[in-house]
Amino acid sequence: MLFSIWEYDNYLTILWRIPCYWTFGLQTCKVFGNLAGLKPKCPVAWAYSLSNTMPRTPSDKLYQLIRALTPMEKRYFKVFVRGKHGLDARYLELFDAMDEAAQFDDAKWRRKIYLNEPLEGKKYPELKAYLYDLLLKCLQQFDEQHSVQFRLNHLLQSVAALFKRGHYLDCRDLLAKARKLALEYESFTHQLEIVRWEKQLAYTRMDIDFLHLHLEKLQSEELRAMDQLQNAAEYRRAFFQVYTAIKKDPFQRSSDRIARLNEWISQGIFVSPDAALSHTARVLYYRTLSLYYHAALEQDRFYETGKILIALQESKPHFLRENLSDYIAALSNQILACGLLRKYEEVRECLEKINGLQAITEDDRRKIHRQYFSGFFALCTYTGEFSEARREMERCLREAARFDPGEYETGSFYLQFVPICIGCGDYGAALDYLNHWLAHRRTVGREDLQSLARILQLIIHFELGNYLLLDSQLRTATRFLKRKNRLHKLEQRFMQGISEAIRQPDTRSGKEVFAQVKTDLLPLASEPETRALLQTFDLLAWLDAKAGGQTFETVVRKKYEQESPLNSPLR
Repeated sequence: MLFSIWEYDNYLTILWRIPCYWTFGLQTCKVFGNLAGLKPKCPVAWAYSLSNTMPRTPSDKLYQLIRALTPMEKRYFKVFVRGKHGLDARYLELFDAMDEAAQFDDAKWRRKIYLNEPLEGKKYPELKAYLYDLLLKCLQQFDEQHSVQFRLNHLLQSVAALFKRGHYLDCRDLLAKARKLALEYESFTHQLEIVRWEKQLAYTRMDIDFLHLHLEKLQSEELRAMDQLQNAAEYRRAFFQVYTAIKKDPFQRSSDRIARLNEWISQGIFVSPDAALSHTARVLYYRTLSLYYHAALEQDRFYETGKILIALQESKPHFLRENLSDYIAALSNQILACGLLRKYEEVRECLEKINGLQAITEDDRRKIHRQYFSGFFALCTYTGEFSEARREMERCLREAARFDPGEYETGSFYLQFVPICIGCGDYGAALDYLNHWLAHRRTVGREDLQSLARILQLIIHFELGNYLLLDSQLRTATRFLKRKNRLHKLEQRFMQGISEAIRQPDTRSGKEVFAQVKTDLLPLASEPETRALLQTFDLLAWLDAKAGGQTFETVVRKKYEQESPLNSPLR
């Protein structure tokens, strides 16, 4: 035959390396293999064998886990492994090497640990796998000491172990401890499991007296836990519906938006906070209403609901020791609410609370960093403290570099940096940050901010004196806003004013144009739907600065002092 065994296998190998020919190759080799009396290998087996012959990129998951550990967790690991000598204790050497390394270098660590010792193929990967599993066991034990959920799981696992060995009275003692914790922390699923164990114990021991005395109480506990679990789930569902609807486009100004949101908060569970059957449900009740009032531009109610929510969360501090995420979100929203109502002292109070929090999770650390700096930069933009904000920009980015770039988006700060740089008169830096933000892959969906970015782009090019470029920029911005259905009166009048200003023969005429644009925009600025947008960048203050021949920073500071004479400077 034309095909030898080697040629048959080699032909299939070549085709498997070309994905577009996989189907053709399999069919062809099957035909020729049958003619030659050969038994072709299973396609899955071929794919597996080929993947094993191709070089693989070493996994960095162990390195990333070690680098993410806190100093307390690293100390705990050293205590945890004391006395353990698995795999000649080389895992400790590997742990220290990865902990000290600034970047991933698998080959270097392999050489350091094994020196010139000849290695079997899987010896080093097995060492890494052993250390990874050991770290996970250590972290689980660490979390059992710091997390109520882990403690409850541990108690119920202990109940199962004791039950298996017939220690029924000891089971009941542990269930009593678990019940107290589960009720205090509203762990409804654990409450249901505890009731199940109580019934199982009584049934196993044939304790009819216990069932006679406690069955109704157990049934009541079970029904209450199920009702509370279902009630909280309904609020959580409503919260995520509202959250999803507004998160993508918080400044949208379409008329049908509130009608869509109102469908979700018109449910019976929002008639009164008394409909919430637990602290967990009440927190979700106020969180959902807070988001709704913000989206509905009911700023006073947004503010008042936020105050109630924060007071509610602070009334039960033991919940905050378990989960900070919702509290950080509430403080962040209250910063926004206070900023919109120009309650800047309360903004500072919320910032101090966020800055003083001790993170529980890595997600908490990211959120504390993001919400603190976002709020701080927003406050500086409101008050005209641009120089102070500029000094903090470097610290913000330096601290953000510690987070995983796949999980933490530093690009979202760039748009906040633009007004700060404009306030400092550094228009080149403002344009750089704006271009970085526009090029960022995660900004595409934020159409509201995309629109604002076009306005800022026009302002920066005007300040830089790029009048020839502005003509094309104005046309581009107009097309973009029309396509996105965002060419509202404010944007339209502003761009018309820019177009008029660059055509004026002298500075005085340009000032008059800006003064008229400001006059025309004042009625629009008082509308709730544009007030939030103007808080991101004070367009009226910029127009005032151009009309009066002053710096943008000077106008913003004066405006802040006039509107809030009792506000103290930033600390």
